[in-house]
Amino acid sequence: MSEPYDDDEITGRAYDARLMRRLLGYGRPYLWQLLAGIVLLLALSGLELVGPLLTKRAVDVYIPAGDLSGLLHMLLLYVLVLVGLFLFRFLQIYLTNWVGQRIMYDMRSQIFDKLTRLSVSYFDRNPVGRIMTRISSDVEVLNQMFTQGVVAIFGDVFLLVGIIVALLVLNWKLALITFAVLPVLFWAAFWFKVKVRDAFREMRKRLARVNSYLQENLTGMRVVQLFRRERLNREKFQDLNRGLMESHLKTIFYFSVFFPAVEVISAVAIALILWSGGSMILKGALTLGALIAFIQYAERFYMPVRDLAEKYNILQSAMASSERLFQLLDEEIQVQDPAVPQPLDRRQSAIEFRDVSFAYNPGEWVLRGVSFRVEPGQTVAIVGHTGAGKSTLINLLSRFYDVQEGQILLDSTDIRQFRQCDLRHKLGVVQQDVFIFARSVEENIRLGSPIPGERVRQAAEAVSADRFITRLPEGYAEKLEERGATLSAGERQLLAFARALVHDPPILVLDEATSAVDTATEQLIQKAIARLLEGRTAIVIAHRLSTIQRADKIIVLHDGEVRETGTHQELLRRRGIYYRLYQLQVENGLASKSA
Repeated sequence: MSEPYDDDEITGRAYDARLMRRLLGYGRPYLWQLLAGIVLLLALSGLELVGPLLTKRAVDVYIPAGDLSGLLHMLLLYVLVLVGLFLFRFLQIYLTNWVGQRIMYDMRSQIFDKLTRLSVSYFDRNPVGRIMTRISSDVEVLNQMFTQGVVAIFGDVFLLVGIIVALLVLNWKLALITFAVLPVLFWAAFWFKVKVRDAFREMRKRLARVNSYLQENLTGMRVVQLFRRERLNREKFQDLNRGLMESHLKTIFYFSVFFPAVEVISAVAIALILWSGGSMILKGALTLGALIAFIQYAERFYMPVRDLAEKYNILQSAMASSERLFQLLDEEIQVQDPAVPQPLDRRQSAIEFRDVSFAYNPGEWVLRGVSFRVEPGQTVAIVGHTGAGKSTLINLLSRFYDVQEGQILLDSTDIRQFRQCDLRHKLGVVQQDVFIFARSVEENIRLGSPIPGERVRQAAEAVSADRFITRLPEGYAEKLEERGATLSAGERQLLAFARALVHDPPILVLDEATSAVDTATEQLIQKAIARLLEGRTAIVIAHRLSTIQRADKIIVLHDGEVRETGTHQELLRRRGIYYRLYQLQVENGLASKSA
């Protein structure tokens, strides 16, 4: 089985100034908070430098002199420094994380807004699991960049510079010994950087694969169980999960090697400082307090060096995540609203397909030169074999896709001249595959529109959906399971009828909407449809020919082309494609024998 996830990997540079400028743009609304965080970090770094100086003065001045008052004074100053460190650290952590959460909120809102405006073709190409990884894991990585990366770097750099100056001032010879281990430390940091970068990249790719496979299996669990795929799918998931675990363990291994290595290198440096410093004390060239302060500074010196290596990996991860997110945000919206949209009122409209050709994939035409017209108030049925292009007509009329050739017109105006929301507001579409939200029955019919409950009930009664709704424990307030798992296929389609009709659309589109309804329920629906279609323009795509015999006009599609047009009786007399379809259904008991 091929993996559709390989293009998820990003192998860009560890630092990209263009991406960084764009990322920092998300922090612009919180500029003052970010500056305050930087100021707090600088204050923290400054306080970190004070402690060793107080220790040096206590050891070199007050202890030898037996000055308890001066020693107590140093102790109180040290306590004040610790209190200042606590307060500044608390404020800095809270402030930067507050900014990070606000930026995550803004980014997720922007991504969700983009997803709602992307064309359906984007979701045809990208698994839901991969998109979920974008809006969750990748955004979280950027949160780490803002809270632990960009802002914290200022504090590390300032602390590092301050410590270097303090070391050189205290004793330049010992400072050189401290700096002597830096080449080894930088080599270890470079090794860590390269290994962890590759490991993180592999981990993110495998995480996207796991998420995509999970989403696919959870959505299709009924099919998995019906076809006894549990064991095979479990083994496949275990392979993917094992790969994710191994990539995690690989990153843990590199962290487990790098940080102890830094500690060992630091310990070696401290040992050299003790040896050289002790020798200097014996020669009278250095005080004990200066040596203690020097060791404290040296210990602090290696911390920001180690942290900067970790910040680099956060930065590198942020670059990869931001590149993927910006690919999504920069994705071209295939179906665009016009710059100057035409007004579209709610009155009846004539629908015309004029020489329409369309292909989902270049060169693979689904429709070829399709032309027909639906007059206001007319009901037109479209029939044909599976794959003839019937549902594609509805996708094009709803502007989920745009035609490559020809035009679709509403009252002689190309639908591309209207805003998509205006166009879809005019359409009421009942699809064969009905999506039910995990909300109450009433909310699933209303779909967030400010429609009175009485109108919701009237629509449900009109399509006989109230017959099963009233049997539910809480009636219209009953919360449905995700995707309507507790409803039958027929009940879901009855809800879809009520959903379409409660919005009172001037144009009604039924896309094989009665295919999952039993015969008894279908008869009830046909009576409701006959009453509700009065005065409406309607397009009915039907599998059961018995449901469209009274249509004003029937269009027969075959291989993406219009082959026959006429009424039910006219098409039967021609003994063409429609006649053969009808005879097949008569033999199978799907068509009315009285026609």
